[in-house]
Parts: sequence; C-alpha cells; structure tokens
Amino acid sequence: MPLPMEYQHASDDFERFLADARERADLVTRNQTWTMVDAVLRVFRRRLTVADGLRFAEVLPPLLRAMFVIDWDVGAAPVPFATREAMTAEVQAVRGNHNFAPDKAIACVAAAVWAAVERAAFARVLAELPEGARDYWAE
Repeated sequence: MPLPMEYQHASDDFERFLADARERADLVTRNQTWTMVDAVLRVFRRRLTVADGLRFAEVLPPLLRAMFVIDWDVGAAPVPFATREAMTAEVQAVRGNHNFAPDKAIACVAAAVWAAVERAAFARVLAELPEGARDYWAE
C-alpha cells in the first residue's frame, strides 16, 4: 500500500490550517495560533471519554490528531459541557501568560477545522458524541 496522501502532505496541510485559523482569529503569529488551537482542542477533549476522544481524533488530519491526543490525562473523568462563555474562558486560561485567544477562539478554530476535515465524516462523529459536542464545533 502506498503512503496515504494525508501523511505525505501533513505538514503543508497543517500550515494551511494554522494560516486559516490565524486569519479567522485576527492573530499575528503561528505561535499565538498554535496556542489557541491547542487550548480549544484541550478544552473539548476534557469533555470526552477516551473512546469518544479517539473516535473524534480519527476524523482529524494527522497533525491535528496528534495535537488532540498529546499530553492527555486519560485517567481524568470527563467534565460536562458548559456555556460557550465559560469554555472560552477555559480556552483563554490555557498557558494564560502566552495565550492571545480572542473571545471568538472556539468559533474560529471550529471554522478552520471544518475547512480541513472531510465534512460528512466529521458531522457523523460529532452526532455520536455527547450532547454539547456539536454546539462546540458549530460553524
């Protein structure tokens, strides 16, 4: 079997994703954008079981998939979904001194993710996840 294209172009695809997220969030640097994306993924991940999280990760591009699972405390119990405002504050608190995530961070990352994934597969997985998952990733 040949090397899948998603792996052959993972780095280029990830750079396009970061540029898209940076533009949507009106950020200046890749580092600011990476921190925002990482925080949005971590805040969402906290609300999933490991099984649900891995199902979710399967539909992400390879480098986003890696970001989603890195440093995951798989022994931690999931927390409930909260209001958008509360989860945004949680996003902004991740590495707080180095986090420039705007109030629209979750929506910006969600839009960039939707643009980077196979939409039908992403929608199907979100429909299988706990209540609140679809709202979190709403376009």
